[in-house]
This record gives sequence, C-alpha cells and structure tokens, in this order.
Amino acid sequence: MKDNSGKLNLVLVMMCLIANNLSSAQDSTGKPIKVFILSGQSNMVGAGKVTGGGGRWGSEFIDPVVSVYDGTYDPQADYDALQPLNTRKLVKFGGTEPTPYPGGGTQVTRGFIQVKTTGAYQFRPGYGGSTRNIMEVNGKEVHRQEGNGQPIRSEIKLTAGKRVPFKITYLSNDANGLGWIDRMDIPGCLSTLVNHQGKYPYLINDKRQWIARNDVWYKGVIAAAGSNWLGVTTGRIGPELGFGHIVGEHHKEPVLVLKASQGNRSLSWDFLPPGSKRFEHGGKIYAAYKESPLSWEKGTDPTPIEWYAGKQYDDCFGAAHDVLDDFDEQFPHWKGRGFEIKGFAWWQGDKDRYNEAHAIRYEHNLVHLIKTLRTEFKAPDAKFVIATLGQTAKETAEGNEKLILEAQLAVDGKTGKYAEFQGNVSTVYTHPLSQGGASNSHYDGNAQTYMDVGLAMGEAMVKLLKVDNQ
Repeated sequence: MKDNSGKLNLVLVMMCLIANNLSSAQDSTGKPIKVFILSGQSNMVGAGKVTGGGGRWGSEFIDPVVSVYDGTYDPQADYDALQPLNTRKLVKFGGTEPTPYPGGGTQVTRGFIQVKTTGAYQFRPGYGGSTRNIMEVNGKEVHRQEGNGQPIRSEIKLTAGKRVPFKITYLSNDANGLGWIDRMDIPGCLSTLVNHQGKYPYLINDKRQWIARNDVWYKGVIAAAGSNWLGVTTGRIGPELGFGHIVGEHHKEPVLVLKASQGNRSLSWDFLPPGSKRFEHGGKIYAAYKESPLSWEKGTDPTPIEWYAGKQYDDCFGAAHDVLDDFDEQFPHWKGRGFEIKGFAWWQGDKDRYNEAHAIRYEHNLVHLIKTLRTEFKAPDAKFVIATLGQTAKETAEGNEKLILEAQLAVDGKTGKYAEFQGNVSTVYTHPLSQGGASNSHYDGNAQTYMDVGLAMGEAMVKLLKVDNQ
C-alpha cells in the first residue's frame, strides 16, 4: 500500500523547524482567530491509538516493599544507604485498592518487575498528588515529576519472564501503589510511529515528550471531548491532530479547531440538514428534517419515535454555536480578538452505507449540508473539505459504498458538476492513506491512518485557502 505520509512529513518538518510552537503572544496582528469546524462520525471523533494499550499495573510487580525515611524528601540524600524508620510489605500493589502506605516521612518503594511480553514499556506511577515521584526500572529513570511540572517519561525495553528491580521515590506526602503500564512499540500506535519509526517528529520535543502547539487550540464538543492547545493529551487521536498542524502552519493568526462529532450517525437521518424534504424509495417515505421515524410505508401514518431526522445535526452544530457565541469566555487568552470561520471538514458515510435509500440520497444531502452550514454559520466563503471512507477503492467499489464514494467525489469543485463549489470544495480520497481495516472497525485504531487523513485534509484545506490569494 502506498505511503503518502513521507512527503507531508518532510514539508511539515521544514515548516516546524522555523515556526512550530509559535507563541500566540508573538502574534501582534490583532486579527480575528481563524476557526475550522470539523464534524462527522466516530472516525472524526477519533480512534487512533496513542500507545499499544495497557492498564493499571499489578501482577507485573513482585515483592514490593515501602520504606519510610525521616523528614521530607531531600534530593541530596542517598536513601539506599539510610536506615528507614519503618517498612511495610505491600500485599496489594496496583489495581484499585492497593495496600495503604504508612506515611510519616519520605517514602520509597522497592521490588521487582516481571512482564509477560517482551517489548518497550512506559510507566505512569501514582495518581493525583502521588504522581510527584521519581521511578527507576533496572537502574534507568523512567518517570520524574517534580512540583507542578509536567512529567518526563522514558520507555524501557523489558524481556518477558526476566525480573528487574524497580524503585519509586515519592517527593511529597502523597504516596500509594497506584500506577499504569503501557506498551509503546505496538505497530500502528502513535508512540511507535513517532519514537520507533521517526514519523511526525514535530509531535515530540528533544526529550521525546509529547508537546502541544500554542498557536492552535483544540475544542471538542458532544462525543469529541477536550479543550487544550493542540497536541497528544489522551490515549486516542483523530484527524484534528494532523489537520491542526497544517492549518496552523498556514495562518499567521492563531487557529481554533472546533470538533463537533458523534459516532454511528447517518447523513440521511441523524445529520439530515435543516430544510431537507421527504423522499420516496422502495415503497417507503423517508423523513424530512424534524420528522420521525426514519421511514414508513407509503400511505400510512407514522408513529414518531424519540429521535428525529436531523437531531444529531442540531446537537452537534448547536454545541458549536454555543462555543462560538461564548467565544471570549471560552477562550480568555483570545478575548477581544473575535473570530472568522475559514472552513469545515467532514469525515462520515459509514452508517449510510447500510441503507440503500440513504446511499442513493447521499450526494443530494451532502450538497445541501455544505450550503446549509455556510448559511447557518454566516460563512459563505468558508472552504469545505470531505474525506472518503478509507476502505472504499475506486477500482473495486460496489453497491452502497460505491454510491457514497461517487457522491463524495462528485462534490469536489474540480469535477465541475457543481459550479458554485469550484475552488472552495475539495474531496480527499483516503483509500491510499488507509493502513487497513474499515470505517466500522475504526481502521483497527491505526494512528497513521488518522494522522495521514488529517494531514491530507489540512493540505486540501490550505490549497483552497490559497485560491483566494491568487
């Protein structure tokens, strides 16, 4: 399968060497914040795995014992040479209810680790205040968090069945046996792509820690949670990460990436845009906007259900309006700047492929969606980028998937089918970017698929934006 990430990476790396992490404080233009609204189904929400998976630690830890030393933590003290005031064997280490620590001084836990599978691991010791500690595994420091600073963590390679010593020195009175362990070298997870394959180097700093841009803010609503400078902050990523880096590099002004998305939703039902009319297919009448249920036999009177056509549209874009209507309160660091909606990005279509009527109607509804969003958000010049379903290839597509792919490709302004979309609507054909799996399996959580689709959508958006400057 063709890997198109290299070219995008090279371009982005060169730009990042010059301008990545550009501080918004350096932006003295005072111009409005550039806003991009992203929406769609669960793959827009994001399912790209950051690590190879893990969880609370427990059985990997053997014979853990906590020792308590007199006084508060002293960075000059050699606690291995000092006599402890007290020791306690930790019968339960990890899980949700570990054996309580005795307290009363500086606490240091020692023992052994033995993993079942050979690989690169990351340790996240503690919870809340107890994360302020220094952890060593087999003599290597793997975690350090001092004061209110961010933790610095390093991977360590461990061999299945081999016991190695560990030590955790707590820097505050908070101490417990809680912690998490993650595999960092599973194929397809972001940590592997970045740290072991050299992809997307702008996501980490020289200490190999995840970093965030401070000129691009990410805000998620509905199922797309989060409100932070753009970076890796949770265990999953969506296309917003790559998209945000590209549009952030393009604009001198700060950027807001606002994502309103929900999984398992159809454009022809859940996301049906306002103003959509009824249509008939196969002897059934399909609901217009605000009508319920989804469909009913022609000539009968339908009984409404607790959902209606366009409910998800109302919820998602209503939440986006709520954010923008309260812009200064939501984003006090940009207070008084105002905003300008520059574009929309749409990655959806999976649910429509299970219903022939919805697949047939997809192009009509997609055209209506583009026009409706521009009107509703008072952004007639906003660009629009669509991404196709990754598993659907032009050469082999058939049935409903073929109808949806053809609909998504047809609205691209370059086709000429919709003259009003020329130079302002673009479709990204994602099949060459997909690393396997399908939309309904979230592309097996492969982070490269999510990064490369996001980068490609960002590139498509920037090309459309550049049309205005030609």
